[in-house]
Amino acid sequence: MSKRVFIIVLDSMGIGEMPDAYLWHDEGSNTLRAIRGDSRFSCPNLERLGLFNIDTVGGGVENPLGSFARLAEKSAGKDTTIGHWEIAGLVSTKPLPTYPKGFPQEIISEFERRTGKKTLCNLPYSGTEVIKDYGEESIKTGALIVYTSADSVFQIAAHEDYVPVKDLYRYCEIARELLVGKHAVGRVIARPFAGEYPFTRTANRHDFSLEPQGQTMLDLLQKHGFATLSVGKIYDIFAGKSVQELNRTTSNTHGMQVTLDMQKRDFEGLCFVNLVDFDMKYGHRNDIAGYASAMTEFDGWLKTFLDGMREEDILIITADHGCDPSTPSTDHSREYVPMLVFGKQIKAGVNLGTRETFADISATVLEYFGLDKENTAGESFLANVKR
Repeated sequence: MSKRVFIIVLDSMGIGEMPDAYLWHDEGSNTLRAIRGDSRFSCPNLERLGLFNIDTVGGGVENPLGSFARLAEKSAGKDTTIGHWEIAGLVSTKPLPTYPKGFPQEIISEFERRTGKKTLCNLPYSGTEVIKDYGEESIKTGALIVYTSADSVFQIAAHEDYVPVKDLYRYCEIARELLVGKHAVGRVIARPFAGEYPFTRTANRHDFSLEPQGQTMLDLLQKHGFATLSVGKIYDIFAGKSVQELNRTTSNTHGMQVTLDMQKRDFEGLCFVNLVDFDMKYGHRNDIAGYASAMTEFDGWLKTFLDGMREEDILIITADHGCDPSTPSTDHSREYVPMLVFGKQIKAGVNLGTRETFADISATVLEYFGLDKENTAGESFLANVKR
């Protein structure tokens, strides 16, 4: 039978501050703890796999079904892009640029010149608040709303009725071409909105990412003829590099359904999944109840996925950073992330402790497929968990 690995990233599911969290003003952050106490949180399947057996999480079961670990981020940052790159074996030693005071005038002026459009805002802003505060002016003047956050992002918002989505994407492509060198942000993001004031963001978001600045497990898998399938925004995060198949999604629910569809297919290689709602809809909006409910929904879905796993399938559940919804901040948080590993080939109850990098996932996946990790980072734990 074919070997298949499914990596599911619960976007922003951190499990507690890292020792250097103070450098990002994230002292005390713990995303899982923030939602675990909510009455809507019920995750018996994750519990049985060993989520609460992970170091410092607390409350684990006696005989967990999976192996488990706490992963530290080795890269310099807490961004979605570098978090996923690190899972894929690429450690970023320099942080991607951020703009707490907005983008420099030379960038904005050149963007306006190339697009023929004026801009509004140019400040760090909540995505829902920025369209409330600038949406009407954008419609009246035809200007694009440009804003950023604590992450390395250049975001462009416009009303779909006045700026067609295809035009908004073209403006994002212009920004992506412009933002290179010292201004090479991790992502340029199209943020279309619709309706009447206070407006609603639509599902036509699209990320235009920086191409990975080094080799990843996706490169090696593709080079050796293994499938590299993506669900959610994985394709965007890696700028399409060495991703064989794109499956965009509109929500966690949709992403989980697509993942079940992928599970029924015959392939040999990797299916890499991102479930973004945890971060985008709940973490960034400080919505504890929504986050807890979304985790409960995922846990219910997980039982179906586990039941459908084949003899040589391996499932790895992890995250890319934190986004604690209980803190005053609405930004990502510098946290450890969980890792659960399950499959018929995987030993139950192995505590892999605290690993020094997310890239251990990449090294393990490559070893499972019999590949040398070459220039990618991380140390494989396959020998510790394989039956």
